[in-house]
Amino acid sequence: MAVYTSVDPDDLAALVARYDIGTVQSCKGIAEGVENSNFLLETSGGRFILTLYEKRVSEGDLPFFVDLLAHLARSGCPVPAMIADREGKAIQRISDRAACIIQFLPGISLTHPNGAQCEAAGAALGAMHKALAAYEGARDNSMGHAQWRAVAAGAGDLDSVLPGLDAIVTDELAYLDAHWPSGLPAHVIHADLFPDNVLMLGDRVTGLIDFYFAATDFRAYDLAVTHAAWTFSDDGQSCDPALAQGLMRGYASDVTLTDAEIAAMPIFARGASLRFLLTRAHDWLHTPADALVTRKDPLPFLNRLKRYQQADAADLFDGLA
Repeated sequence: MAVYTSVDPDDLAALVARYDIGTVQSCKGIAEGVENSNFLLETSGGRFILTLYEKRVSEGDLPFFVDLLAHLARSGCPVPAMIADREGKAIQRISDRAACIIQFLPGISLTHPNGAQCEAAGAALGAMHKALAAYEGARDNSMGHAQWRAVAAGAGDLDSVLPGLDAIVTDELAYLDAHWPSGLPAHVIHADLFPDNVLMLGDRVTGLIDFYFAATDFRAYDLAVTHAAWTFSDDGQSCDPALAQGLMRGYASDVTLTDAEIAAMPIFARGASLRFLLTRAHDWLHTPADALVTRKDPLPFLNRLKRYQQADAADLFDGLA
């Protein structure tokens, strides 16, 4: 979440008037994240999130996201609905951007989850995968393995982030191209389930949010993304076994991976680390100076990559078998 585009108060009032959610009381920008412009919208009818779609989210993909969230909600997953106006439209326009008003869910995003919270997040991911196994919707993964060379090329001068980074990325791309798995179970995945995209009250998951990278890919890759996001120290230097075991145990309570998927986890985790290293490097170099947004340091994902490259990386996924 972030704010790149401001909203005129009169335009906002006109937008809200199309809904049965009351009248505007306040609208405050939310600075977390890097993808879209987000606002906490308070009306006489309650709290909502107003999202204006920027950068990597294509307006043509929005009907997919609306349908996906509706499917997950019907399946009992704690996801925020994109609210429809009185004419049944969920996708709007404001400030020359596509926009949605989204249900506000209770809970907070954790900075340093404990083992029980990692287990709850793993179980929520597993339950979501179960709900998506038979989902007929599909979307190409614009940030998947097939795109990483283009992402690297578009990131800019990687050596200006860290001397030698370009060579590291080049070598890892070659390795992943040679070893990337095929033929494993796949369906729509979240692909970005970081702690800031999970809302919790205590040890209970109350919301899974920000599905704008959701796409068709290997389910085990989604678990690897979540492992990289939840179980490491802030600097990416070390993986906490208690957090990792909690996450894996929670996931395995809902989904049993195949032996081939378990064997592929270190490769998927290397790919996940490279993906976020590249996109964070891009944003580190290209985020406008005046954007209300917190840039994220790419180097902790280089450290994760180095850990997943080690010979004992498979041990980090204990709890799946």
